[in-house]
Amino acid sequence: MRQLFFLMAISSLAACQATAQRYRMYVGTYTNNGSEGIYAFEFDAATGLARPIDTARNVSNPSYVTISNNGKNLYAVNENEGAAATISAFAIDPHSGKLQFINKKPSLGDAPCYITASAKNKWLFAANYSGGNLTGYKLAPDGGLSDVYQTIQHSGKGPDASRQSAPHVHSTIFDPKENFLLVCDLGLDKIYAYEFQESAASDPLKPANPAFGMTFPAAGPRHLVFHPNQKWFYLMEEMSGFVSSWKYEKGKMAETGRLDAHAAGYQGRRGSADIHISPDGKFVYASNRFEANDIAIFRVDANTGLLTKINNQALTTKKPRNFIISPDGNWLLVAGEADNFIEVFKSDQQTGLLKATGNNIPVQNAVCIQLYRL
Repeated sequence: MRQLFFLMAISSLAACQATAQRYRMYVGTYTNNGSEGIYAFEFDAATGLARPIDTARNVSNPSYVTISNNGKNLYAVNENEGAAATISAFAIDPHSGKLQFINKKPSLGDAPCYITASAKNKWLFAANYSGGNLTGYKLAPDGGLSDVYQTIQHSGKGPDASRQSAPHVHSTIFDPKENFLLVCDLGLDKIYAYEFQESAASDPLKPANPAFGMTFPAAGPRHLVFHPNQKWFYLMEEMSGFVSSWKYEKGKMAETGRLDAHAAGYQGRRGSADIHISPDGKFVYASNRFEANDIAIFRVDANTGLLTKINNQALTTKKPRNFIISPDGNWLLVAGEADNFIEVFKSDQQTGLLKATGNNIPVQNAVCIQLYRL
C-alpha cells in the first residue's frame, strides 16, 4: 500500500509539473503581407516546441496583444489610422484556448501600438503612437470594452526634427504595485507617470508629481521593464539604441546609467525595439533591428542595478520588433516582423547566453508574443 501511495504521489507530481510547463501563446501580427490575424499556440516549456491551436482571422494589424491577469480575455490594438484605429476585446475559451471576439472600440488616436490591462481586470490602457496620446477603457464584467473611457493628449516636440516633431506615445506600463502607469513618449524624450485609481468610476489617471522623467536628448524612449526588486527599471531607447538604467520609487524616477545595445563599432541604422529581464533579475535583454538584427545581453549588478554588456546574439529571423522570455526563464522567443517565423532560443540561466534551438515557429510578420501559464 505504501509503495502504491508513493507511485501515485510521483505520478501526481509529474502531472502537476507537466501542467506547469505548458503555456498558451498568442502572437500578434501585421496583416498586410500574408498574415491572417492573431495566432494561438500551445507552447511546451519542457521541449521548446509549439503546437498550433487556432487563428483569429479578420483582425486588422493586431500589432500588440495582452492577456488579462485571470487568463479569460485577450486584448489587441488595431494599428491603423483614422476610424480604423481601434482596440479589440476577445474571450479566451478556457479549454481550447481559441479566441471569441467580444467587441471593439475606437482607440481615439492614430496608430495604437501598445496595450495593457490592470491586474484586477477593471481598466485597459493603449498607447497611440501617431496620435500622441493614451486611451483608457473601463472593462465590462465579460471583459469587453465599456463606453467609459479617458484620453490624455501629450503636446510638444523633441530635438530630432525628423522623428520628434510631435508626441509619439509608445507604451503604457504599470509599475509593479499598479499605483502608477508609466508612459514612454518617444517624441518628447519623456517617461510620464500617472497615478492610477483602479476603483475609479471614471478618469482613473491623474498626473503624478513630478509628472515625468526626462531622458537623454533624442533617446526616443520606447519600452521599459522593471527589475523584480521593484526599485529599478530599464529603458529601451529606440532612436539612440541605448539601454538606460533608472532608480524608481512611487512614480519618481532618476536615470543612473546608459549603455549602447549595439555591438562595438556598429555603423548601421539604429532602431531598437523591445526589452525584457530574466525572471531572476540577473540579465536584461534588448532587441536591435535593421542591420544589427540581434539581441543584446546585459548582466545586472545585484547591488547597484547597473548593467554590463556581455554579448550580442545574432538572429536568423529578421527585424525583431518584439520578444518574450518564458516565466521559467528557460526560453527566449523572438518575433521577426520582416520574416515568416518566430526564432526560439534556449537560455543559459547561469551565463545569460542564448542558444538557437532550430525549433522555429511559423508565423508571418509576427510582432508581438504573449504567454500565459496553464
